[in-house]
Amino acid sequence: MARVTDQARTAALAAKALLQARVFTPVRPDRLIGMGLAVARYGISPGTAYAIGAVRWPDRTAVVDERESLTFAEVHRRSNAIARGLMAEGLHHGDVVAVLARNSAQFLLAVAAATKAGADMVYLNTGFSAPQLADVMRAEKVAMTICDEEFADAVAEAAPARPRVLCDGDPNGLSLAGLADGDDSELPPVDGSGRHVILTSGTTGKPKGAARSTPSGTAGLEPVAALLSRIPLRAQECTVVAAPMFHAWGFAHLVLGQLLGSTLVVRRRFDPEGTLGMIEDNDATALAAVPVMLQRILELPEDVLDRYPCPSLRVVALSGSVLPVDVAQRFSDRFGDVIYNLYGSTEVAYTSIATPRDLREAPGSVGKPVEGVTVKLFDSSGHEVGEGETGRIFVGNGLTFAGYTGGQDKDRIGDLVSTGDMGRFDESGRLYVEGRDDDMIVSGGENVFPAEVEECLLSHPAVADAAVVGAEDEKYGQRLVAHVVLRDGGVSEKDLRAHVKKRLANYKVPRDIVVHDELPRNDTGKVLKRVLRADQ
Repeated sequence: MARVTDQARTAALAAKALLQARVFTPVRPDRLIGMGLAVARYGISPGTAYAIGAVRWPDRTAVVDERESLTFAEVHRRSNAIARGLMAEGLHHGDVVAVLARNSAQFLLAVAAATKAGADMVYLNTGFSAPQLADVMRAEKVAMTICDEEFADAVAEAAPARPRVLCDGDPNGLSLAGLADGDDSELPPVDGSGRHVILTSGTTGKPKGAARSTPSGTAGLEPVAALLSRIPLRAQECTVVAAPMFHAWGFAHLVLGQLLGSTLVVRRRFDPEGTLGMIEDNDATALAAVPVMLQRILELPEDVLDRYPCPSLRVVALSGSVLPVDVAQRFSDRFGDVIYNLYGSTEVAYTSIATPRDLREAPGSVGKPVEGVTVKLFDSSGHEVGEGETGRIFVGNGLTFAGYTGGQDKDRIGDLVSTGDMGRFDESGRLYVEGRDDDMIVSGGENVFPAEVEECLLSHPAVADAAVVGAEDEKYGQRLVAHVVLRDGGVSEKDLRAHVKKRLANYKVPRDIVVHDELPRNDTGKVLKRVLRADQ
């Protein structure tokens, strides 16, 4: 009975969120039938979303990139033809297709076509080297790769015996453009919905695949309800997706855009001024990004920022890495209270969302857990900690993964999965992330979480970027090493230490400060601390 009640509650909350987002609007009977037939034919998948969009909004623009603009009907027809072409090249139902591409209309076509053919999907990081690609493709049993032309040589080296289809190559060769000219009639029905494998970022080791099948029944509504209940996206508006779509956050906005009938505006490489230009040119109401992208936008000269007030922008949806307090405040002061910052991970999907109010009232928090999510904090012995105490963060929700595709797993306590982070709750129920549980530095017997020291360094007007790691020390066991990027004018190491000492305990003051031109980051903006440690 309790389970039935929970399912009913989830369905009700999802329906409310979808009503608020204006997804539920009157549909002509003939179109409603066509939408039902699309689901019956293709299951629940990205390919189905464009089949439904072609019925419901055939002439609405689905995607815009630097090279082309496609309607929902055009994406549906082209992906039908591409799916037939992929099957002619040997792709079978249940095979694994890897996509290695930058954000583009071709990325959407590749995903829609492969899922219409009944394939399982693996999304490869565009920053991978050929050996990394080989490891992942072998582990995930990839049968075919769809890639941008710039990655063709690396894919050929990583998997020379597997078929390769280019996103943007010669239309007369084996490419999406060439296949799109074929038969675009409806395909045979697909038996069930495939898996989508998102890879971990690999900041602390080799990337691992976290697979998810499409949830069924009311469970499929839960993630939609979770996001739309806190992030006020609306149907048939325009979203600029700057976050890479091979990553969980960028892919989430691809799926949300399909559901909402949004126009998705993308470009292959992130450019700070270009992103503001896309918002202005398309009257975009939403920007999906990672925090470091806001940092790069704020580094633009004042006269450039003044040219792009972006009055249409209502939502800046962030995830993927830590949002510095200073960045959140400066961006909000310039563009308004539009930031919604999601805390989650590849393994647990979503945990909490900090709204603009949270970011103003409780700077540094990641907000309250969203509806339907269980969050508990445990000490090293597995006992739950009290309010205000720091513990390991464990999460349970409808999209928590079942384990890595290679057989490994995250730590679990009951039905809850570890995020790999340490955190605490305040008296209002807001969650604060202190840092990675394996990043904690023990210096002179005191526990130091780098995030607090990093935030303090970033509050200095001369510091543009900062990361803190531990280094072996004969006297203290470990010492704190701060890696910083300075703005023009700079500051002395002595002044930076004094700045930290004035605000934090003495044992949290970095012993060493290393200045960089830029910190090593992955495509989602996370600092690669293993690289910093290796260079010490």
